[in-house]
Amino acid sequence: FQNFASRLSCIIVCFPAPLASRCYSHGKVETDEEFDSRWVTYFSKPDIDAWELRKGMNTLIGYDLVPEPKILDSALKACRRLDDLASAIRILEAVKEKAGPHKDIYPYLIQELQPTLTELGISTPEELGIDR
Repeated sequence: FQNFASRLSCIIVCFPAPLASRCYSHGKVETDEEFDSRWVTYFSKPDIDAWELRKGMNTLIGYDLVPEPKILDSALKACRRLDDLASAIRILEAVKEKAGPHKDIYPYLIQELQPTLTELGISTPEELGIDR
């Protein structure tokens, strides 16, 4: 044990702790447009399956943002290709929850998505009476 203690003190004395520093990634920073385009492309895959749709939405909702209408548009169209109305409504519920206390975001998204909702025959949670 004494041998270990002397080695430990040598390590502490010989190799002092480095000063605090931050490590930043040197990778390319993705612009907002590239981010949106990546997600639109993801949900626009013609062979997307239900698992990929849910995985993508869970990942997207996990970010510190409310998805742009064009991303939600492509996700809702993916739901239609999969004939999955429940997922489409769940996406709208998740976006409303994600908007949180910012009461102007969700109505804006619904306004922007209204042509798609009408085209696909998707009712909002409010129209279905399940928003309570």
